[in-house]
Amino acid sequence: MKIAVIGDGGWGTAAAQLLDSYGHRVTVWGPFAEYIEQIRTTLENPRYLPGIRFQPSIQWTSVMAEALEGVDAVVLAVPSKFYKPVCEQIAPLTNDKTLFISLTKGVCPETHRRMSEVAQEVLKTSRVVVLSGPSHAEEVARRIPTAVTCACEDHDLAVEAQRLFNGPRFRVYTTDDVLGVEVGGLVKNVLAIAVGVSDGFGFGDNTRAALVTRGLAEMMRLGLAMGAKPQTLSGLAGVGDLIVTCTSSHSRNHSVGERLGKGQSIQEIMDSMQMVAEGVDNAKLLHDLATELGVEMPIADVVYRMCYDNLTAGDAVMMLMERAAKPE
Repeated sequence: MKIAVIGDGGWGTAAAQLLDSYGHRVTVWGPFAEYIEQIRTTLENPRYLPGIRFQPSIQWTSVMAEALEGVDAVVLAVPSKFYKPVCEQIAPLTNDKTLFISLTKGVCPETHRRMSEVAQEVLKTSRVVVLSGPSHAEEVARRIPTAVTCACEDHDLAVEAQRLFNGPRFRVYTTDDVLGVEVGGLVKNVLAIAVGVSDGFGFGDNTRAALVTRGLAEMMRLGLAMGAKPQTLSGLAGVGDLIVTCTSSHSRNHSVGERLGKGQSIQEIMDSMQMVAEGVDNAKLLHDLATELGVEMPIADVVYRMCYDNLTAGDAVMMLMERAAKPE
């Protein structure tokens, strides 16, 4: 198949490497011509995926029309804050037979719509599949065995995306619970910041386990309130992604939390980062969503306050630990 990967970040270029290894014709689009040319000539992505060398068969372009010419499938791998305007660029350049696979986690900042909903509305198609799960780009690019879930209400489309991505080192399951898969991807980034704060503050395994477990309870509460299936949130796109993001050295969200726990300001942290940590933006969106639905999410709430109200790590610990005692 001819595939366009929209986004030259770590996950986008790792996905391109994976799909190219299956023999597909892959073109990667990125917004900055100079950086795309650097990747094309060096076959490396030093800013977002250092240490990985790409196959020369992958094509690179900063011109959207070139990336989308004659494609069978489009992989959407841009940060959530840029997702809608990028989809608006894509819309006039594709047709009603194009398959879209969305890798982006989060919700639209303006409308609080999930990424798949944004894609369907802007692209005017129902042919959108969400792929998510415990899949750090650095490990996917190095062919480390990985398992994920792809979700679509149309089972045939989910199977089509499964066949596209499934391989000897990248196992793909299917589900029709798109909402559950996307809720898992939204919440886990925020919870990873909380675990990072704990690690940066100097706490240990007990605290980390408590945050992951009680964070999963918050994910379940929100997901069920929105209509997700509990088995989705206890699967790869829920607890699986939560575990890897909360415990991995690759996790940018955990890194943000760790630096917060060591006393750095959120502005200082964000100014020093080249790659996007979706959890910071997601914290506000999740706070608004939980408030709107009346869902109690105390861990997510203190992360929001640390990112937006200058709550200190010490005060966040006290707020969580001194809450009224209750049954589990």
